[in-house]
Order: sequence, then C-alpha cells, then structure tokens
Amino acid sequence: MCSTSRPSVGKLQLISIFQLIMAVRIDKYIWCVRLAKTRSQASELVAKGKIKLNKTNVKPSKEINIGDVLSISKNSAVFEYKILANLDKRVGAKLVGEYLRDITPSTEIEKSKLYKQAQAQYRNNGTGKPTSKDRRDLDSFFSWQDEE
Repeated sequence: MCSTSRPSVGKLQLISIFQLIMAVRIDKYIWCVRLAKTRSQASELVAKGKIKLNKTNVKPSKEINIGDVLSISKNSAVFEYKILANLDKRVGAKLVGEYLRDITPSTEIEKSKLYKQAQAQYRNNGTGKPTSKDRRDLDSFFSWQDEE
C-alpha cells in the first residue's frame, strides 16, 4: 500500500488565507472594530475626512488591506492604527486587539490628554449646560460691566 501524504491545512491557515482575499469596506471595518458606534457614523467620519487610510482621504466604500494604517483625527490629536486582519462582523471589545494595533505616537497621546484636561477646567465635569437662572446671572454681570 502506497500512502500519499497530503499536506494538512489547519483551520488557522484557512482563516488567514480567507482574510487575505476577503475585501472589507473601510466604513464597515471601522464599525466592526468599534471605532464608531454605528456604521452610518463610521461612513460619515470617513466622508468628512476625519478618518484617513494610509494618510490619504478616501471614500467610505474604499476596501482595506492587511497592513494599512488608519489615521483618526479626534479633537487636536491624530490616532493611528495598523490593520492586522480583516473581518466582516462586529467583534467584542476584548477581541479588537487581534484585528487592530495602536501605533499612535506618544506626542499625539499627550495632545489628547492635554485637550481633555483643558476641557475639564473649562467647565466642571457633570455640571452640564447653564440653567436659565445661570444665564440671566451671567447676562446681568456682563451688562453691569458694560455700564461702567
């Protein structure tokens, strides 16, 4: 008996081959890895130029590849993520690290922290917007300054 040995293809190898040939739109990928709450928000962010692929503006229908870099402008900082794998369904927060790697420079992280601190100093956290009474008090205070 002659046995021919066939190379066995593991499940993991099949998944990685599938991910290489699978095409995913950028807006869907952003939603799947939880960088946006809804797919329409993801599409809007890409259309407005807040999210770039390899530092170029793209349309929401642009397909991503493994190894591409997503740049996300938020407030005054630009966060960068490297795409590790494609996916077509939304994943849990714990699994996002398998599909995306944060490669944001430390200077951009510091910018973000500084912005958050400035916003916290601007108005106390949890106080919300001014009430009508607060508004009247402010108006009377500023009109009092104008009279002098």
